Amino acid sequence: MATNPSTVSTGFARWSGYPGCEVLRCYAVVMSIAEIYRKSKHPIISFEFFPPKTDVGYRTLFRTIEELRELEPGFVSVTMGAGGSTRSKTVDLTIEITREIGLVTMCHLPCTGFRPTEIGHILDQLKAGGVHNVLALRGDPPQDDPEFQTPADGFQYANELVAYIAKRDDRDAFSIGAACAPETHPEAPDAATDVANIKRKVDAGTDFLVSNFFFENAHFFDFVDRCRAAGIEVPIIPGIMPIATVSGIRRMAGMNGTAFPAELETELDRVDGNDEATYALGVRWATMQCEELLAREVDGIQFYTLNRSPAAREIYQNLFGR
Repeated sequence: MATNPSTVSTGFARWSGYPGCEVLRCYAVVMSIAEIYRKSKHPIISFEFFPPKTDVGYRTLFRTIEELRELEPGFVSVTMGAGGSTRSKTVDLTIEITREIGLVTMCHLPCTGFRPTEIGHILDQLKAGGVHNVLALRGDPPQDDPEFQTPADGFQYANELVAYIAKRDDRDAFSIGAACAPETHPEAPDAATDVANIKRKVDAGTDFLVSNFFFENAHFFDFVDRCRAAGIEVPIIPGIMPIATVSGIRRMAGMNGTAFPAELETELDRVDGNDEATYALGVRWATMQCEELLAREVDGIQFYTLNRSPAAREIYQNLFGR
């Protein structure tokens, strides 16, 4: 069973719980995520949130963050809507979490719809607000704007955004993450092309990769092997999404090209319409995934929380006894 974490001179705390590993978390808000991964010999636990649409949603989110803060995550990230539709909310929320709650944060930064000058302004805002980590994404155009057009001087792909950030005079002020898809990006013609595209992002200056969610660990392990064979050496972080609703997870999986193992598909049919059974299945399946990932010594695990804390907390308890 785990014991209380103790702060050490490096600014980290360790929590022993899962057999054979410790979870490393960082107390220094200004520390870059790349540095956290570089200094750690233990898995980093992190959580993703999105900007709510209502005041009630914000109150709920901050309760969630305070509850998950007790688990002392290595960092948390905040998403940005398609076409930068939540730009102000995302930037403001990321800065507020950094300043008011004291967590290391990462701001999602999609480039679709933005000119380089606008990206530069966002980066300046983040740096001034104490945020030193970004997840560089291509992003998608807003679905509710049929007249949307990419600016003539805008970015086409995420590797271009990474290169832009990496060439700034304040490059050292930012740690750059990028996304990856263990089951191959839906728009890539094949797995080899997908890995080649990821390598372009890494060669442009990406410090670490965070994966889409998946439900069969073999897909992630095979993907990591392909990346390493292609010369990609940065940390590759698996993304885990506890199932909240059957309809919701099927919709999101369809968008991402995420497959359900036969056993899980059967279980989803069984619990469909039963909220308690769906929640229990989500916790059980995610715990099983995380146990194997930790046993294979991944650099960390990113939980997609959907702005809720109970499932992530219960999974953490299952893994680390706290």
